[in-house]
Amino acid sequence: MTPEGTAGRIVVVGSLNADLTIYCERLPLPGETVHGNGFAVNPGGKSANQAVAASKLGGHVSLVGAVGDDANGAMLLASTASAGVDISRVRSSSVAATGVAVISVDAHGENNIIISAGANGTLSPADITAAADAFDRAAVVCLCLEVSLETVAAAAQAGHDAGATVLLNLSPYAEIPQSLADLSDVLLVNAHEASLFLGDAEVPDADADAAAWEPVRLQFAARGLERVLVTLGAHGSVVLDSQAAAGSRITRVAPTKVNAVDTTGAGDAFTGAVAARLAAGDSLAEAASFASVAAALAATKKGTQAAYPAIEDVERRLAS
Repeated sequence: MTPEGTAGRIVVVGSLNADLTIYCERLPLPGETVHGNGFAVNPGGKSANQAVAASKLGGHVSLVGAVGDDANGAMLLASTASAGVDISRVRSSSVAATGVAVISVDAHGENNIIISAGANGTLSPADITAAADAFDRAAVVCLCLEVSLETVAAAAQAGHDAGATVLLNLSPYAEIPQSLADLSDVLLVNAHEASLFLGDAEVPDADADAAAWEPVRLQFAARGLERVLVTLGAHGSVVLDSQAAAGSRITRVAPTKVNAVDTTGAGDAFTGAVAARLAAGDSLAEAASFASVAAALAATKKGTQAAYPAIEDVERRLAS
């Protein structure tokens, strides 16, 4: 339950990027050049994507971040605002250009991505202090690692102090201090990130049953992380909830089958959906089931934010 007056407010802290996307039949090998068959400049950045996804799915969202004083920054502010996100705490930097992601997408919707931080690299703990009023009303604080660890830690502390659920998406992967893990109520990782976080531990195959995930749950719990979501791409996800009743601590979430066109940002759609449903009072397993559908629908269109489904789209698919 969220405290009275929070209205399920979600605060997303982190990155806004302009996505420079080239579509091609297949991704190039190292040293190889391939022909593209389309190019687009779209609004992106993990945190902006997560904020837009959560807002489209019924969340009341505030975004804390930084853009450059340039055309890409204006595009990002317009895109997030048009999705209903409060952008009053997104700062315009006069010393750095808006962050950029260079993305290649193949004919199967798979991608590779290189990011340049730009103005995202200027976001600091001082920005978290300046946005203190947003945290006071927060039910969920949503974080990723496309900005500095110091800024992420400051936001996690602000969320913790406000009594919000701190949701940390450990992407792009980096080692984090135990102090940040201790402030994180829910950790969201893919299978590779889970293995790295646990010291190159073996993660079960995608088709493994719940019992095979028990050692992984115990390893996360030993690190102080009792609520973990492990995404498995086209194979769904696994909920590891050490706070749940015995017999309900591991839940396999089946994938939602779609014809994927572009998987760029699908993980962000999943994260934003989880944030929206946690803010609405869902359990972690319920949030993951909803997010599975939202992420799958996001992959059926090109781009990121414009491809994200509305809450009605997800509810319609869940009811079918």
